[in-house]
Amino acid sequence: MQLQDKTAVITGAAQGIGRALAERFARDGARVVCADIDETGAKDVADQIGGHAVHCDVSSEDHTAVLIDKVEAEIGPIDLFCANAGILTLGGLDVPNEDWDRIWRVNVMSHVWAARHVIPRMIARGGGYFMTTASAAGLLNQPGAAPYGVTKHAAVGFAEWVALTYSDQGIKTSVLCPQAVRSEMTKGHENSVAAIDGMLEPEIVAQICVEAIEEERFLILPHAQVLDYIRLKTADYDRWIEGMNKLNQRFGVQS
Repeated sequence: MQLQDKTAVITGAAQGIGRALAERFARDGARVVCADIDETGAKDVADQIGGHAVHCDVSSEDHTAVLIDKVEAEIGPIDLFCANAGILTLGGLDVPNEDWDRIWRVNVMSHVWAARHVIPRMIARGGGYFMTTASAAGLLNQPGAAPYGVTKHAAVGFAEWVALTYSDQGIKTSVLCPQAVRSEMTKGHENSVAAIDGMLEPEIVAQICVEAIEEERFLILPHAQVLDYIRLKTADYDRWIEGMNKLNQRFGVQS
């Protein structure tokens, strides 16, 4: 997909990867809708790029449905939906149920709800693009952060399901799986396990995403090392667990 003259919706667009995607898409000629729970932040980004801002709490299906209805009615048919918003919850068995529930809604169900409300419209028009932001943690896991690792695995699984279910109906799908990217989420975690191969600037990630969208490539890996880690994992699962346990002893928590 070429972004020129396309309508692109990005959730979590007020900062980090979402903001960088918005800025880059706008430079490439897209009509960009910045959606975020931080309404002021979304408006700041939209004003800067000549886009549109919509308040949206992605932990609510109603908010997501209203976002999609509003864009389709007032701006135009959505060509590209980027389900980018996400949160980080640290901890293990000690994490309260309410925290598990919130991260599940934001990191997984927000993707399901977005797909539920936008993909049928795309199919009726002959196709569209659905991109989700997961994490390398969704392919490998995350010492010290059970809710994050589990929900990002589910996010990858859902993206795969969308791709295998709708690719013959004109729906292109990508899933973004970076390690550490500089943002509010990673502030204070510069020495975490996710940053072991370096922390990328969000603008670099946005550039890589645009290249993947143009190529209509499913798996987006800004940190090239992740592909080697996946291969090691599938080649010898027990050895991989052993290595991850050593990382957990260094970076994780046991609770």
